[in-house]
Amino acid sequence: IAGHRGLVGSAIVRQLESRGFTNLIMRTHKELDLTNQAQVQNFFQQEKPDYVILAAAKVGGIHANNTYPADFIYQNMMIEANVINSAYENKVKRLLFLGSTCIYPKAVEQPMREDALLTDVLEPTNEPYALAKIAGIKLCESYNRQHGTDFRSIMPTNLYGEGDNFNLESSHVIPAVMRKIHLAKCLEHNDWQAIRDDLAKNPIKDITGKSSNDQIIKTLAQQGIRLTNDSRLTTQNSQLNEVEVELWGSGKPRREFLHVFDMAQASLFVLELDEHTYKVNTKPMLSHINVGTSMDVTIQEMAEAMKQVVGFKGNLAFDTTKPDGALRKLIDVSRLKSMGWNYAIDLTEGLNKTYIWYKNDK
Repeated sequence: IAGHRGLVGSAIVRQLESRGFTNLIMRTHKELDLTNQAQVQNFFQQEKPDYVILAAAKVGGIHANNTYPADFIYQNMMIEANVINSAYENKVKRLLFLGSTCIYPKAVEQPMREDALLTDVLEPTNEPYALAKIAGIKLCESYNRQHGTDFRSIMPTNLYGEGDNFNLESSHVIPAVMRKIHLAKCLEHNDWQAIRDDLAKNPIKDITGKSSNDQIIKTLAQQGIRLTNDSRLTTQNSQLNEVEVELWGSGKPRREFLHVFDMAQASLFVLELDEHTYKVNTKPMLSHINVGTSMDVTIQEMAEAMKQVVGFKGNLAFDTTKPDGALRKLIDVSRLKSMGWNYAIDLTEGLNKTYIWYKNDK
């Protein structure tokens, strides 16, 4: 399992372990650099895995993709090329490659079908990452066509859940919004211990749990978490501080979200499909499978739902000078449904599960 510490990889490990698997091969980045061809080749020659789940990737939101485009395309393409080629050379029985629905064109018809791939230009904000994921799909298909391998690809919609990345500089939308609203609620209630615990676990820029209150307030304001009342109230008289959370963009784009438990279930479902069923439902040069719910909400609706889950009473604002990305990204999951799989966790339940995990994660 490549990427076993990531959001999806760790969920897949939990699923496999719950089914009684003990023969799982995992390596940290320090133990195995997947962008290093020689290291990957040596690993496969020594371990000879029967099955490979390629969940390792450099991932991030709009800000990270805009800031580090070269890193996103280079590191992801190197990981895919090294792992997929070594899997072929060492006769791996079956490989599952995890991509992303950002592979589809910017102006594509909704919901996005698998056959929309390569029909138009990509969304500029994540084009390098998308191109790398498209390359991964085509690597799998090319090895299948030339060498008769059984390498499969699945394209998840926006994922979230336990084990997510909550670093505000590099996180995706749900963990970023969840953490901002959590910190805003703590500020609202003058719960400085909770704020310091959060920052001790995951510092924001130059502040940690040991920073002064004034330093923390200043940096949180830079992140869009702002005290709006003139005086800092206390909760002694059941009064709350007035706090506003500002989020990127207009809040109007629609997004489809899938809890990582469902993604892990879908991954193992596709990996375990018999070869006949998989081939009947795919094509040699159109073999990837969408994974999602086929339901979407606006970013503002998601944020309002997050307020309810977290218990934040303040206001939400939107910075329209920041990019929105694609206005809608809904996928067609009829291919996977026809094979017998459907999601189980709706957005409200998923947000609750994730927030409980976030508060308790040490």
